[in-house]
Amino acid sequence: MRHLGSTILAAALLGAGCTLAPKYHRPDAPVAPAWKGSASTGNAGTNATSDIEWKSFFGDPRLQALIAIALENNRDLRVAALRVEQTQAQYRIQRSALFPGVQGDAGLVRQRSSGAISDFNGGSIVSVYSVNVSAAWEADVFGRIRSLKQEALEQYLATDEARKSVRMSLVAQVATEYLTQLRLLEAKAIAGRTLETVQTSRELIRRSFEAGVASELDLRTADGQVQAVRVNSAAFLQLLAESENALVMLIGRPLPADLPQGQPFRGQELLADLPAGVPSEVLLRRPDVLSAEHQLKSANADIGAARAAFFPRFMLTGSGGTASAKLTDLFTGPSETWRFAPQVTVPMFDVGGSRARLAMSKLERDIQVANYEKAIQTAFREVADALATRAILDDKLRAQEALLVAQQKRFDLTTARYKSGVDSYVDVLLAQQDLYAAQQNLVQFQAARLLNSIALYRSLGGGWKS
Repeated sequence: MRHLGSTILAAALLGAGCTLAPKYHRPDAPVAPAWKGSASTGNAGTNATSDIEWKSFFGDPRLQALIAIALENNRDLRVAALRVEQTQAQYRIQRSALFPGVQGDAGLVRQRSSGAISDFNGGSIVSVYSVNVSAAWEADVFGRIRSLKQEALEQYLATDEARKSVRMSLVAQVATEYLTQLRLLEAKAIAGRTLETVQTSRELIRRSFEAGVASELDLRTADGQVQAVRVNSAAFLQLLAESENALVMLIGRPLPADLPQGQPFRGQELLADLPAGVPSEVLLRRPDVLSAEHQLKSANADIGAARAAFFPRFMLTGSGGTASAKLTDLFTGPSETWRFAPQVTVPMFDVGGSRARLAMSKLERDIQVANYEKAIQTAFREVADALATRAILDDKLRAQEALLVAQQKRFDLTTARYKSGVDSYVDVLLAQQDLYAAQQNLVQFQAARLLNSIALYRSLGGGWKS
C-alpha cells in the first residue's frame, strides 16, 4: 500500500507543471500596420494614448468633477466591478482544487442490537465515540485541474479588462454629454441674441408701418421671423433638459450644487497632440482587445482540460483518528484508527462524450480567435474613422469660419441697403436667416471637432487610467 502511494505521489510530482493544453500563439492582427494617411511616430510603448490619464486629457475642472462622480456612482461600472470580484472568487475556488482538502469530524454512535440474534437474550447496546481527521487530494498528473485553473484565471483577467473598457467608455460618454450641453447652451445664447435683434427690427418696422412707410408684408415677415427664432430657442431648451437627464444617468446621482466653475464652450481645450500615427499594434493595449485575448487564452486552456479527460484520474484519500466505546478512553489505550484509500478512475466507455467535449473546446477556441480578430478590426476602424473625420472637420471649420464672415458682411450690407430704401425687408430676412444658420453651424462644427478628439482618445485606448 505504501509502495502504491509512493508511486502515485512520484507520478504526481513528475507531472507537476505539465498540462495538455496546446501552446498559445497570438493570432496575427488582421489589419494594416498603420492607419491610412498617418505616419509612424516612433515607439508605441512610450507614446501610446492609453498611457494618457483622463485628468490630463480633460482640463475643465467641472468636467473632471463629473467624471470622478460617474466613476464612483455609475451602475454599469459598478456591475462590471462586481463581475470582476465574482470571477476572482471563481478562480480561487478552482485553484483550491490543487491542494488537499482536509476536514475533521467527531461523532457518537449508540446502537442496540436485537436480542433474537445476539448471545444476550436482552440484546446489547454499544456506544462508539470517534474523532477523525480526513484528507482527499487529486494528483493532477495530466494537468486537468491546472488547465481548469488557468481557464478560470483567464476568465478573471478578461472580466477585469471588460471593466476597464466600461470605464473607458464611461469617461468618454460623460465628456461627450457635458460638451453637448455646452454646445446647446452656446446655440441657445446665439438664438437669444438673434431673437433680440429680430425683435428690435420688428419693433422698428411696426412703427414704420403705423407711420405708413413700411408695408404690411414687411411687418408680417418680421413677425414670422420673431416666432421662428422663438421656436428654435424653445427646441434648445428641450434638448438641454434631455442632455441633463442623460448626464444625471451617467453620473448615477443628481447633479451636485457645489460643482466647480467650468470653462465656457469656446474656451474648451483638449489635449490635441494625440499619438495617432503610432503603429496599429497600439490597439493590442485596448481593454476590449485584451479582454478578447484573455477569452481566447481561456478557451485554449479548456482544451487541455478536455484532453486530460481521456486519461486516468488519481485520487488519494485517507483519514486518521481515535475511536472508543468509552469517552474516557478516546485518547488513551489502543484507540488509534487510520485509513488510506488510493483510487484510480480510468475512462473506458462514455459513448463519445469525451471526444465531443474536446471537439466542442476546439470549436470554442476557434470562435474566440474570430472574436479576437474582430475586436482588433473594430478598434482599427474606430481609429481610422476618427482620423478621417478629424481631417475633414478641420477643413469644414475653416470653410465655415470664412462663410460666417461672408454672411455677416452680407447681412450688414443688406440692412444698410434696406434702410436706404434700396432693398426690401425680405432681403434682410434672408440674410438674417443665412447668418443665423452660419452661426449655429459653426458651433456644431466646433463641438464636432471636440467630440472627435474624445472619440479618437477613446478609440486609441485612453480613458481607463485614473
